[in-house]
Amino acid sequence: MPSQILIRPAVPADYDAIARITRDAYLAAGYFENADHPYMRQIQNVQQRAADATVWVAERNGRILGSVTLAVKGEPYADIAQSDELEFRMLVVDPSVQRSGAGRTMVQAIIDHAKSLPGIHAVALTTGESWESAHGLYRKTGFLRAPERDWLVPGTDIKLLVYRQEL
Repeated sequence: MPSQILIRPAVPADYDAIARITRDAYLAAGYFENADHPYMRQIQNVQQRAADATVWVAERNGRILGSVTLAVKGEPYADIAQSDELEFRMLVVDPSVQRSGAGRTMVQAIIDHAKSLPGIHAVALTTGESWESAHGLYRKTGFLRAPERDWLVPGTDIKLLVYRQEL
């Protein structure tokens, strides 16, 4: 049986691994052709992301398996969060260990954390229209589509889907 996955706040020593995993996961999903796209450069700047938002990692036996960014309404990384929601973004798992339970463990930790936050009654997220494996994870962990909140990335025809879970 594999050892337990630990979810914890990211520290500066994790930033390179988070950047690599984020890059590899987004490229493997086919969202971008290369890591030089401006958005790809932005999400690989983990130091800035961690300064503006809460970043967690999933770790097993000292190895970073994935990461996620959390935000509430009004914070720089909140795209869709309403005043009573915790939003998570950029949930990524290293492609070499996908389907290992790291994604599910991070989602459960997010839900548990949200339940402890005063005034937060739901968790929301945005995901790519074609990210079927992510859709499956979210459905399996209790999220429901909120199609009325879907949106297009500004300046593109890329549609993003919103999922939400009441707590």
